[in-house]
Amino acid sequence: MTRSGRRPNILIVMADQLAPHFTGAYGHPVVRTPSLDALAGRGVRFDAAYCNFPLCAPSRFSMLSGQMPASIGAWDNGAEFAASVPTLTHYLRLLGYRTTLSGKMHFIGPDQLHGFEERLTTDIYPSGFALTPDWEAAGVPPSDWYTVASLSEAGPVVTNYQHDFDEEAGFAAVRHLYDLARATDDERPFFLVASFTHPHDPYEARQRWWDLYDHDDVDLPDPIAPGAVDPHTRRLWRGIGAEGVGATPEQCRSARHGYYANTSYFDSWVGRLVEVLDETGRTDDTVVIVISDHGDMLGDRGTFFKMCFFERAARVPFVMAGPGVANRAVPDVCSLVDLLPTLLDIATDGRGDGGGGDGWPEMSTPPAGRSLWELASSGGAGAGDNSGGGNSDGGGSSGGGTNGNRSDSSDAAGEAFGEYTSVLTTQPMFMIRRGRHKWIHCEGDPPLLYDLVDDPLEHNNLAADPAYAELAAAFAVETAQRWDSAALRDQVLASQRSRRVVSAATHAAGTPWWDYSPQRNVAAEYVRDGMNWLHTSRGSRIPTPR
Repeated sequence: MTRSGRRPNILIVMADQLAPHFTGAYGHPVVRTPSLDALAGRGVRFDAAYCNFPLCAPSRFSMLSGQMPASIGAWDNGAEFAASVPTLTHYLRLLGYRTTLSGKMHFIGPDQLHGFEERLTTDIYPSGFALTPDWEAAGVPPSDWYTVASLSEAGPVVTNYQHDFDEEAGFAAVRHLYDLARATDDERPFFLVASFTHPHDPYEARQRWWDLYDHDDVDLPDPIAPGAVDPHTRRLWRGIGAEGVGATPEQCRSARHGYYANTSYFDSWVGRLVEVLDETGRTDDTVVIVISDHGDMLGDRGTFFKMCFFERAARVPFVMAGPGVANRAVPDVCSLVDLLPTLLDIATDGRGDGGGGDGWPEMSTPPAGRSLWELASSGGAGAGDNSGGGNSDGGGSSGGGTNGNRSDSSDAAGEAFGEYTSVLTTQPMFMIRRGRHKWIHCEGDPPLLYDLVDDPLEHNNLAADPAYAELAAAFAVETAQRWDSAALRDQVLASQRSRRVVSAATHAAGTPWWDYSPQRNVAAEYVRDGMNWLHTSRGSRIPTPR
């Protein structure tokens, strides 16, 4: 609760495809993220946060529902998010929150709200089944969505569709924060998600942001020995058209230059939204959280984009600041399914686990994650202080740092799980991150085991090392107990077949999909007939005249 005894407001600012390694807040020596740095400097930075599915839509569905992707049928970017699945937004509404979304959430299916009572913009991507993969095609079909050919187009632009979208999403979110601060009879605390599409490829940046960086200062990824390349990485190479050709050093530098520029652009929106909280006197009663849905390989292991469980693709930034939040870096392993229970604890001051009353609302299904509020709150236990550097993984191009918080990943507690059932594979893929180790399994591939403290770039697979035989065997047994890979594959195939039929019929008939059209009552905006202009002027002003 805030000092006034009211539930705190919650603002989530979400990036798309932002790996924490490529931010100043997490220690990158080149990338400029002053707004994220400032939040981390007065709040909590989670140094081992993961997505649960390294692709946009399934990651978001899992995060919002607090459930693992396979349990809700979040198979890929063309899978429906069922309206019957409760989300954190539904639960916050039950706790009395006013819930609003501005920007991207990649909802697939007829429900385009999923508990948000207001949605200020349309989405940037289609709401139908067009992005359904086909695992029954011969071999592993290439991706027509992600291609290394786009690297040749990386560079400065006047604008593109992604910039147009983020300008709209940012403007709408800023205006909504001002509206919330105006005199109103609605005194509910707010939950606002401002979700941007940058720094997602294409790696094209407006000149202003491109010029923040000297091209020659943009670092290149660390090379990987050919013997350290796993079968899935080779599938990624084939799928994006990089096998045998790859990206030239200049293409790679240009792509990274554009990504860094767009990361700074996203960071500017973080700063603008926090600035509005300051202007309207809401900073002290609003918890601000900055996250992403997944990362970007950005040339590591010779590949780009995501669709794998290596650190650059699977790790996400997770920074929190506001009332009751401590100032520390947390090394504990966590993931996006932990967001739902964490927000419920923030909203109820940590009182309750689904028992009703003053605690959480009654839960339909126990959350798959755990609340991070004890680690994040000023009254809870935590790790790290303000005495060290900002690097959170100690490896490669993420060295250096601008943030004072530091944590030691060798002491990391907690765990995170991941599932992948989309393009560029035809078998489910699984991840377990626990302590300093990460395990990756895909049927037909040799297993992967990495020590992320000694080998943060994941070049040395320990799965066949006799010294790690007991650990590898334990992970293998746990994987078999936790997931039935063959049964999941059958579910994925059945879902793909159904969706392909519906998609083909819908396109053949020219039937519209479910793309969201924002509701807007222009008759009640600005000054209209029947309004007293002076009353309207005074009511719209911040602060309201006495």
